[in-house]
Amino acid sequence: MLLAPSILSADFSQLKEDIETVREAEWLHIDVMDGHFVPNLTIGPLVVKALRPHSEQVFDTHLMITHPEAYIDAFIEAGSDQITFHIETVDNAEALIDALHEKGVKAGISIKPATDIAAIEPYLHKLDLVLVMSVEPGFGGQAFMPASLDKIRQLAHIKEAKGYDFAIVVDGGINQETAKLCTEAGANVLVAGSYIFKAKDRAKQMDTLRV
Repeated sequence: MLLAPSILSADFSQLKEDIETVREAEWLHIDVMDGHFVPNLTIGPLVVKALRPHSEQVFDTHLMITHPEAYIDAFIEAGSDQITFHIETVDNAEALIDALHEKGVKAGISIKPATDIAAIEPYLHKLDLVLVMSVEPGFGGQAFMPASLDKIRQLAHIKEAKGYDFAIVVDGGINQETAKLCTEAGANVLVAGSYIFKAKDRAKQMDTLRV
């Protein structure tokens, strides 16, 4: 089980110090929101670039934006190791996956709670990760949607049946209880924000997710 603390829940006035407290996690999850695709604004490439020298973790950049293809170069140059875009925001997902691979980064697709796995099934053979949103994207601290477990199981079944190699990532409402449910369903990466960053002992809190 890999962990990806979401810096959306960190203290933006001391991001450098906050990412140091979660250094035991394998990834750092970076939520990018544009106020169009989701009703919130967060950070851009400059923040990623500023953080990059202070962490050797995988920078897992989640583009919750319209026209993600217009921004991939900026985030790659800033230091993103992998970029996930939403299937709901693109007309040619395969071309964007290929472009990311050509530029030397891993490619992921995310789906909102109302989007069916069928929408991304044609691309699963090319993906490095699939991000299942277990809340409506836009804000941290939301409650986990149990219906997402069916999507995780479906992805795990397809992955095993066809021998694919993508990671199954879950983001939204992750805590000790929901982490266990997601793991049992077949997820192998957990994104957690509030659960980790609101804890006094963040290392110990992360250990509770490694079920």
